[in-house]
Amino acid sequence: MNNASPSIWSMLFHAGPVVKFVLLSLLVFSVMCWTIIAVKFRRFRQASAANREFEELFWEGGSLKGVYRHALRMPEAPMSGVFLQGYQELVQLVDECGRHAAAPAVKSWLEIVERGLEKGIQEELAMLEKTVPLLATIGNAAPFIGLFGTVWGIMGSFHHIGLQASASLATVAPGISEALVATAAGLAAAIPAVMAFNSFMSSLAGMEGVLKGFAADFLNTVERQLVKEVDSGSGAADTPGAGMDFTIRGDVPGTETGPPEVF
Repeated sequence: MNNASPSIWSMLFHAGPVVKFVLLSLLVFSVMCWTIIAVKFRRFRQASAANREFEELFWEGGSLKGVYRHALRMPEAPMSGVFLQGYQELVQLVDECGRHAAAPAVKSWLEIVERGLEKGIQEELAMLEKTVPLLATIGNAAPFIGLFGTVWGIMGSFHHIGLQASASLATVAPGISEALVATAAGLAAAIPAVMAFNSFMSSLAGMEGVLKGFAADFLNTVERQLVKEVDSGSGAADTPGAGMDFTIRGDVPGTETGPPEVF
């Protein structure tokens, strides 16, 4: 073991300039890969925990206005971003259209709020996905970069064979060993990148499901309130939603468990 380590460093030290450049590039990619893995792992864990906390606040009952105040203080929760998009669309509808919209416009209201929620979901997923595609790039490119270094090193070895006019193992082995280090370095950078990319994409799919479920709950809350107002006949002819303080049912079965883990 004591002799193995110096021999590896010796191979790296005596490698050609092209192989050294390849190894340096792979080292940079490896550092980038592990940095992204550490940052994204922490972000997904934080987002999942913040989602659970926000959903608990949402289902405590009360009004959407009260949840809105909590959402402003929880930017780390993707659910809060989705909620803010839907709530802002709802407030704008109440302020601009409430006094002139008729009861049949309730369906249009819901469609507009739904589009706002979908926009919020896409924005939150895009922020979570940021830099993750770089892992796929590293995972795909690193083995080929390492292979390039290997091929270049072997070319140098064959050139050396020609100059020495000897094809003995002692002549060939050092150059080939140096060249194969580049392939090993490429695989060392690519394997964790590919594994992390697949894991994060799975987490993103899980997060998308959680956010879509929350958006459906939000939309159901708004729809119940609008339908209730129309059925009650209190201003339903011309003011659906005008001046309403949308309330949340805190007794919906199954909400006490919170969203599932996505990472």
